[in-house]
Amino acid sequence: MRILKRTTIALVAVLAMAQMLVANAQLPEFTELVEQASPAVVNISTRQAIPTQAAGMQQMPDLEGLPPMFREFFERSIPQMPPGQQRKREAQSLGSGFIISADGYVLTNNHVVADADEIIVRLSDRSELQAKLIGADARTDVALLKVEGKNLPTVKLGKSEVLKVGEWVVAIGSPFGFDHSVTAGIVSAKGRSLPDENYVPFIQTDVAINPGNSGGPLFNLDGEVVGINSQIFTRSGGFMGLSFAIPIDVAMNVADQLKAQGKVSRGWLGVVIQEVSKDLAETFGLDKPAGALVAQVLEGSPGAKGGLQVGDVILSLDGKPIVVSADLPHLVGNLKPGTQVTLDVVRAGARKQLSMAVGALPEEGDDVAAAGAEEGPARSSNRLGVAVVDLTAEQKQALELQGGALIREVQNGPAALIGLRPGDVITHLNNQSIDSAKTFGKVAEALPKNRSVSMRVLRQGRASFITFKLSE
Repeated sequence: MRILKRTTIALVAVLAMAQMLVANAQLPEFTELVEQASPAVVNISTRQAIPTQAAGMQQMPDLEGLPPMFREFFERSIPQMPPGQQRKREAQSLGSGFIISADGYVLTNNHVVADADEIIVRLSDRSELQAKLIGADARTDVALLKVEGKNLPTVKLGKSEVLKVGEWVVAIGSPFGFDHSVTAGIVSAKGRSLPDENYVPFIQTDVAINPGNSGGPLFNLDGEVVGINSQIFTRSGGFMGLSFAIPIDVAMNVADQLKAQGKVSRGWLGVVIQEVSKDLAETFGLDKPAGALVAQVLEGSPGAKGGLQVGDVILSLDGKPIVVSADLPHLVGNLKPGTQVTLDVVRAGARKQLSMAVGALPEEGDDVAAAGAEEGPARSSNRLGVAVVDLTAEQKQALELQGGALIREVQNGPAALIGLRPGDVITHLNNQSIDSAKTFGKVAEALPKNRSVSMRVLRQGRASFITFKLSE
């Protein structure tokens, strides 16, 4: 009996040991990857000359509360420097980067080197080289540098498009100035869109990233760079488990253009889009929320020339599905201007295909400001609780509209609940074009009850669709 009990205990111990060995065998081993890749990862610091006059003024004593005679004495005692002789101080930023060619081309983030007067690249052997900025692209936050050197260590470049969610990845960089710090994690998601970042489908990871990691490489387990660590989501200022990297496919496309022509050209349709919610999908006759809803088509844009209309829902581009609206600028932005594309759209509940040539994204966009309301008789719809007037000829010209209903007053009712404001222009209601205040009144009176209804609203030149339900 004792022998059997001891044998059982020993067997359990062996099984536990075996399970631990199997578990350890499944964990990735990073040492070889780090040894091979680290020499090509660099530390980047910048210097920028900044006038110290503002800083000096902040250090002066507060003279406002002193009697006039004392204040005059102190003002005479403080030396004043001529504007041309203001002393300068140097601001330094710290980031990371990686060498992509043996002759010294280096990739990093634009925000690491922006406005720098001098850029210093420190190699793994602690030698320092002065770098030249070849070009930078603020929209993708990518910058290409060049240092003078031969046979420099380089990274291996992978393909971010083949990354899979759940795959292990490794970051090497200089968080808080600690050179060649290594952190690891997994790919949490792909194709993430961030506010004000329309042209980058970010890779989301849980790799620990902190200030100083920016511009550093993100590796897969084959030691290939699949991304550039760029941003974190944080409420504390430090790492909170949400890190975002620029896909290397996007970064290299930008780098190649910067190297060849010093700037980046992107495809452009000239439309303002928004997400398709469940309620909007219902109003536009879709089975499920998907695609990009066209809220505005700029006059003379490639989209207008290709036949896109307000209210179209773009479901795919050249066969590539638009699952969420952010997919569209990602796909279009990667195309060269002049590329011919085919769009699958839903219009008035029916599917159709449109062919058009992609244009070039303008350097700067101009928003059309909404014109103010003119005095005149207001027409109201009691069901919505909003008073509207016709647009004047000047307002139509400024907003590039053929018609619409300008909101003069928002009363108590559904309009107030959905956030409408005086000065908003209603151009579509329940999938019908609104050319005047009279048309608006007729359509509003015929709205169905207890069913989602869509409304297109132009506010300060920006258009969007909203949905609501009338309960009575």
